[in-house]
Amino acid sequence: MTTFERIKQTAKERGLTLNQLNDAAKLKNNIIYSWKNKMPSAENLSKVADVLGVSVDYLLGNTDDMHANKKNPEKMDSIELSEALRKEGASLQFEGKEISDEYKKILLGILQNLK
Repeated sequence: MTTFERIKQTAKERGLTLNQLNDAAKLKNNIIYSWKNKMPSAENLSKVADVLGVSVDYLLGNTDDMHANKKNPEKMDSIELSEALRKEGASLQFEGKEISDEYKKILLGILQNLK
């Protein structure tokens, strides 16, 4: 599987079109489509990996572990945790109250391990 194909597949799994991914990563218009025929720059690939919540190594096909070499969820700040959980489709409230960062870390770890 090529890098482009892996990006396309991962974006689809995350409910994103390539155009949405391109915009979320703040890349030049339609640049991801150009990766069908050439390798992306390390900087652009890193931006895409961050939006998708996977490692660059995963997108390159060097590993099947989506989160190899990614930030440790234990060290993520509250904003990053909330965004990561939102991307996983998780609710950030329980019984009408915001869940704590401690529980967000636990929930994120569970969701990532289920994949």
